[in-house]
Amino acid sequence: MASRTRQMRLSERHVAYLQPDKILDEMPPPPEGMRAATPADHQATIAQLLGPNRQDDELWVFAYGSLIWKPACDFVEMRNGLVHGWHRAFCLGWNTRFRGSEENPGLMLALDRGGACNGVLYRLPPDRLAESMTSLLEREMGWLPSAFPPRWVNARTGDRTIRALTFCIDRHSGRYVTGLTPQAIAQVLATAVGNRGSMAEYLYATVRHLEGIGIHDPHLWQLQALVAEQIEAAYESDR
Repeated sequence: MASRTRQMRLSERHVAYLQPDKILDEMPPPPEGMRAATPADHQATIAQLLGPNRQDDELWVFAYGSLIWKPACDFVEMRNGLVHGWHRAFCLGWNTRFRGSEENPGLMLALDRGGACNGVLYRLPPDRLAESMTSLLEREMGWLPSAFPPRWVNARTGDRTIRALTFCIDRHSGRYVTGLTPQAIAQVLATAVGNRGSMAEYLYATVRHLEGIGIHDPHLWQLQALVAEQIEAAYESDR
C-alpha cells in the first residue's frame, strides 16, 4: 500500500520553472547516424518478437518509466510486477530534442542489467495486438538503430510469472551513460528542457505515479529531492 505520509519534495511548483518555448508532438529529425523507423521496420520487429507460431493472445508490456503515466496504447488489464535481473536507471543519453537541448541534454530512463525493478504490467487488447504493438514501437522506437531495443523478461505478479515485453539499454550503444553520481544526474534533470517538456517533469510524473500505486524507488526518491533542491537554488535563492 502506498504511504500516506511520504511527501515528495519535487512539486508542480518546481516543474513550472522549466517550461519549453513551444510543445511539439511531431517526431523531430533523427540524430546523425540514425534514421526514422518505417512501418515496415515496425512490422518486421513485431514479427521477430511474436514469432511465426505464436498462439497465445495474451501479451503483456512491462512499464518502468513514462509508459506508467503515459501508456502508448490501450490496455485491458494492469498489474504491479517485479522483474529480476534489471533495474531502472537514468542511463539513456543524451536527449537533445524531446526533453533536452544541445546546451542542456536530457537523460532518460531505461532498464539496465543487474538488481530488480518494480513497475507496471499492461495486458494489450487481444483483438488489437498488431495495432497496439505498432503504437508502442512508434513511441519507443522512432529512430533506428535503437539504443534500448525491446526484449522479453519474466515479471512476477501475485502468484504468477508473466512473460512481458519491455525496453532495455544496449550497453554497446553510444547512448549508454553510466558512472554518474546521483548529484550529477540530478544536475541534468534539474536543467534539461526540450520540445516535449523538462526532465524535472518526467521525474516528477514517474515518482508520483509509482508512489500512487504503492511502489517506492529509493534511487528516484533521492533524485527528486536533489532536483528540487537544485531548482530552488537556481530560481528561489533570492526570495
